[in-house]
Amino acid sequence: METAPLYTDVAEAPEGGQAFFVRAADGTRIRFALWAGGARGLAFIFPGRTECIEKYGRMAGKLAGRGFSVCVIDWRGQGLSDRPDNRTAVGHVETFPDYQQDIAAVLGHAAIAAISGPRILFAHSMGGCIGLRALIERQEFDKAVLSAPMWGLHLPGANRFLAPLLAGIGTGLGLSAKPVIGQPKGFYLTRDPFKNNNLTHDQDHWEYMKAQILQHPALALGPPSFGWLKEALAEFGYFDARPAMPALPTLAFLGGEESIVSPAAIRRHMQAFANGKLIEIDGARHEIWMETPERQRQCWAEIDAFL
Repeated sequence: METAPLYTDVAEAPEGGQAFFVRAADGTRIRFALWAGGARGLAFIFPGRTECIEKYGRMAGKLAGRGFSVCVIDWRGQGLSDRPDNRTAVGHVETFPDYQQDIAAVLGHAAIAAISGPRILFAHSMGGCIGLRALIERQEFDKAVLSAPMWGLHLPGANRFLAPLLAGIGTGLGLSAKPVIGQPKGFYLTRDPFKNNNLTHDQDHWEYMKAQILQHPALALGPPSFGWLKEALAEFGYFDARPAMPALPTLAFLGGEESIVSPAAIRRHMQAFANGKLIEIDGARHEIWMETPERQRQCWAEIDAFL
């Protein structure tokens, strides 16, 4: 059992967490963290693009305080999981279904397999995209809670038509692993100011996320690659072609000021869930679980009732 680093100095996570490395079926090394000992089952957190385990330290505390064991994964290409050439400058994946290998590897780990009780999926943004395929193809989860699931991108105006065109041209020219043209270099949290950001109204959470990558730059991730964009669009097409969504109880949140993922896609797909409920949080931005205290209280009241 190979242990892995867990940066407790910036995670603000509960005590007793352990991190491990595990190999996916294709050999990719994946990091995950586990806070065991909860009597209510396992809460498995699927982070979004650019994110790492440490970002969810505070959320792990909320879930552990509610009686759950908590697992958080670093997707391939992110956090301390294997990255192409160890790069932080660009986020890339060969195919979106590759992320399912990461899930399988973690669920198959002895420390996770030993946890009894229901398994609840908590997924944010890109994690909601990866999570939806997992809910369609796998049977491990009993319920799902989704925050701003990435089932489409917010692409206003001509960008809706330019995105697939750019993805096709870039990958066709052999630039699959290169950043999409027009994307600013660097890391959003350290490059842009808090004012008018598109993630959260809560400056405390903004500084929390920013400090993590300032103190541990290896956790950071830059803009997406042409290949990532092409594969994300293909995944959206896979969802759009489905006549119905999974039957398990599913609770989803959408912020009233969402500007990263597609609100229309979230509303459309949630209507196709047999047992789904969509809660729209007035005034919230993309990071609903890391919004102002009032918006968080509203969100967690819904989660507690759902669980």
